[in-house]
Amino acid sequence: MSMTRSKISEVTTRGWVSFVGSGPGDPDLLTVRSVDLLRQADVVITEAPEHAALVRTVLGLPTPVEPEEGEEPVAEAPVEGPQIVDGGFGEDGQPLTNAARAKVVVRQAKRGLRVVRLMTGDPFLYASGPEEAQACAKAGFGFEIVPGVSSVSAVPAYAGIPLTTKDHREVAVVTCGDKVDWTQYADDRTLVLLSGVGLVGEIAKALMAAGRSPQTPVAMTRVGTTTAQSTVTSTLEHIAADARAARMAPPAVIVVGHVVDLRETLSWFETKPLFGWRVLVPRTKDQAGSLSARLRGYGGVPEEVPTISVEPPRNPLQMDKAVRGLVEGRYEWIAFTSVNAVKAVREKFEEYGLDARAFSGLKIAAVGDKTAQAIAAWGLRADLVPSADDPAGQSAAGLLAIWPEYDEVLDPINRVFLPRADIATENLVAGLIDLGWECDDVTAYRTVRATPPPAPTRDAIKTGKFDAVVFTSSSTVRNLVGIAGKPHPSTIIAVIGPATAKTAEEHGLRVDVMSPKPDVDELVDALADFGAARRLAMLDAGQPVTKPSERKPAARRKTTSAR
Repeated sequence: MSMTRSKISEVTTRGWVSFVGSGPGDPDLLTVRSVDLLRQADVVITEAPEHAALVRTVLGLPTPVEPEEGEEPVAEAPVEGPQIVDGGFGEDGQPLTNAARAKVVVRQAKRGLRVVRLMTGDPFLYASGPEEAQACAKAGFGFEIVPGVSSVSAVPAYAGIPLTTKDHREVAVVTCGDKVDWTQYADDRTLVLLSGVGLVGEIAKALMAAGRSPQTPVAMTRVGTTTAQSTVTSTLEHIAADARAARMAPPAVIVVGHVVDLRETLSWFETKPLFGWRVLVPRTKDQAGSLSARLRGYGGVPEEVPTISVEPPRNPLQMDKAVRGLVEGRYEWIAFTSVNAVKAVREKFEEYGLDARAFSGLKIAAVGDKTAQAIAAWGLRADLVPSADDPAGQSAAGLLAIWPEYDEVLDPINRVFLPRADIATENLVAGLIDLGWECDDVTAYRTVRATPPPAPTRDAIKTGKFDAVVFTSSSTVRNLVGIAGKPHPSTIIAVIGPATAKTAEEHGLRVDVMSPKPDVDELVDALADFGAARRLAMLDAGQPVTKPSERKPAARRKTTSAR
């Protein structure tokens, strides 16, 4: 019996290889199965230089910090996650052949680990997947194939070019080279050409010599599905000159055929309102996720720079006493004025081994919807939340506007627990006292200035390499300027409300966009509206569409805009 179990163990612990297609570039095109396998992997063998960053993004791993010039590298704590092995280049820096890559895969499988071989596009479509899988089979290792989105179809789709229509139903995919017989493509089939950027002039001549019209539409799209995507549309007669003028370079996909004409109406990706905009997001690191995701949805390229670090209070005794009072029934209300306040109280509860049941009989107020959502995630429901449509909005003033006066008959306890930041204003406390309540104003957390960003980021902020910056509070304005300097005059400044706008102007910044409501989603939407209006104005004026970072400061708009 023991021998049988040993044999089973020997078989089940042998290496298993998953050949996973990473798609053409956009990480959102990874399949659900691909993401699941990356999370389970012991080893990930990459292919392209960008794959390591893709794995870190998918798994939520931190990006390694490169030391600045003249500085010693800082030893960092080990990061959980798979070992990443470079399968694209050897130790000599030269690209690996398919056979050499296969040896890398087999070598890792021999370690008895779960191996993910991450491949660009689809493993079995114009890739080395078949050869590497055969090597695994020959060595006796199990494997699976996880198809990926191929650049053959994805890049034209992101360029707004369908490969088939009701009038054009045939497609030929050609890997370009010296041995292609272009006479067999003389008909009007749609052609998808791979690895043809440097040969496009010769290819065009060969197709015209074979009988294709010189006016046949052609599109060349480079780094497709990414926010660096660019497309040149031309004809067989002029594509070589137009591609040179646009400085087109690999990787690129070329489409030849009348389907290219549909790009004029179907282009959806490159026409997004913030397409390719590099947007600075100065926030606390754990709060930047939803804002950045919304920016990416509009085609923006967010770069998160922490400007505020949330720290425990210097003296935790006050918070400890308030939490004990909450459990003992000392309060009628608890008022949360931020998501961070909810987090601070929740962490203190977990420290004491308490849970949401301790809130039984306590009334809960939240300053806005986001804070109410954080409360709901804890299994609680806010009893009092100001409406975004109220005149005072979702703010401390809005909360005071709907807060009930203390009633000796209806309210058995007259005390409110207010956990908040050390830099919060006193207006809410004063307003609660005016309404007859006693208020325990407790510092639940401190907001301190974060460390300065790396030198390249500071340089980009000062020299106008960012197209926009979104400020979500006055403190993000003050702290960004303090740790990195003022954004360049060409950078579009977007703020979440009047108070933040005032702070920005006090620091010499001109506000271009102000959110109609104090909400990060509304703020991003307002910036997108600004970008869309700006793009339309350029098109109406017959100008090329450029990003703010590509224009001179003197060309900036002279008026402040709001959504």
